[in-house]
Amino acid sequence: MPHPVLTALGLQATESGTYLGNGEWADGRDAGILEPVNPTNGEVLGQVLATSEADYERIVTRAQAAFREWRKTPAPRRGEAVRLCAEALRTHKDALGSLVALEMGKSKPEGDGEVQEMIDIGEFAVGLSRQLYGLTMHSERPGHRMYEQWHPMGVVGIISAFNFPVAVWAWNALVAAVCGNISIWKPSPKTPLSAIASMKICNDALKAGGFPDIFFLFNDAGSDLAQAFVDDKRVALISFTGSTKVGRHVGERVAKRMGRSLLELGGNNAIIVDPTADLKLAIPAIVFGAVGTAGQRCTTTRRLFVHESIYDDVLAKLKTAYGQVEKRIGDPTDAANLMGPLNSREGVQAYLDAIEKAKASGGTIESGGKALTDRKGNFVLPALVSGLTNDAEVVQTETFAPILYVMKYSDLDDAIAMQNDVPQGLSSALFTTDLRASEQFLSAWGSDCGIANINIGTSGAEIGGAFGGEKETGGGRESGSDAWRAYMRRQTNTINYSDALPLAQGIKFDL
Repeated sequence: MPHPVLTALGLQATESGTYLGNGEWADGRDAGILEPVNPTNGEVLGQVLATSEADYERIVTRAQAAFREWRKTPAPRRGEAVRLCAEALRTHKDALGSLVALEMGKSKPEGDGEVQEMIDIGEFAVGLSRQLYGLTMHSERPGHRMYEQWHPMGVVGIISAFNFPVAVWAWNALVAAVCGNISIWKPSPKTPLSAIASMKICNDALKAGGFPDIFFLFNDAGSDLAQAFVDDKRVALISFTGSTKVGRHVGERVAKRMGRSLLELGGNNAIIVDPTADLKLAIPAIVFGAVGTAGQRCTTTRRLFVHESIYDDVLAKLKTAYGQVEKRIGDPTDAANLMGPLNSREGVQAYLDAIEKAKASGGTIESGGKALTDRKGNFVLPALVSGLTNDAEVVQTETFAPILYVMKYSDLDDAIAMQNDVPQGLSSALFTTDLRASEQFLSAWGSDCGIANINIGTSGAEIGGAFGGEKETGGGRESGSDAWRAYMRRQTNTINYSDALPLAQGIKFDL
């Protein structure tokens, strides 16, 4: 019998991982079977039939055909399609949030929050469908009008990671849809059930509303189809969320075929706490930033720079707070728990390896630093590590686990320089009540990250702002603001309504 959460979403013990369009799900077994595991207890949640090469070709061909019609649909009408998806997600929020918690391992409130992000970005996209604005420019030539407009790109490929198994797809697919594109989704092989449930919810809503297929899905049992997807010239844009190592490979492959890529990669995010900081705000922000989702967010707080005058006090408060978190580690579907498991055994080993490297480099484990071997699942204690410098190799490396390196500083300029002195540039924060310090942090010579916050932590970005970072974080932007432009092609138009043909720059060409 399938898990009750799967039953609540209409999923069976064995599900197809391939949505072909036209209401069809592939049923072939020759391409392999995925068996997603509950990271809380190691039990297999179900089976997902992987996608064959032939079915992948069928998806891309149908997606191309769908695009040729969808691009003709007025943008406000496309917004209505997305509105129906958002409403359907709202109806299924509790069950889908539970599945995210069950399959990924994040807490039930975080799972519900991820589905809320899907709903929120849907509502944002509905409004956006009436605001795909272009500029009007003044021509230097008399009797000419010049303006720009934005057109759909085509087929958009979305490769999402396990840590946000549904929200990242929505950030891309729902915005891309109102822009007139068709999306093909390849989710993480660790979280295929959450993807299948999301696809069914949205496609059922589209069908009930009289809309065509605009979302397609495939699941790869290995990596061959994913590689073909990245190399496929029929896919105008590849949006990839994952590690810097894999993202670099994706970016290079897409660039080689002159395609577009949108990369959301690693983060080695820092918080600076200055002498004037309100610790009632700072401490909970640091703790949630470091242990939320068991440290498996790209925006997780991994480094903490504390002014030397308050260092001992802050460290003591953090140790007390971590002690409270340790008492509430467990089944993430239980909303009373603050932290669930790491998603995989490989994640646990990476955590243990980092702890050993930290100790070998002279670090002191102030709290945690151990795997919980007295229970099933991939549970660890969140770790506080002191005594290291920012240039230590282990500090410079993003470990996707709840490890926080705590360091002293004496001068804000030095703290900002250390914060910036890592390969990644995603999220950053300063806790201060000093106006000058906050403005310096947000200035051109302050934080070099794509996200810079004052008196809030590094994680938990709202959908209204463009999300993404610099350097090895990839430079991509998703979600709000004008991130929609990534899914469209810009066209500049000039109309000559005069009876002459003046050339630009005053050039004369008399025949």
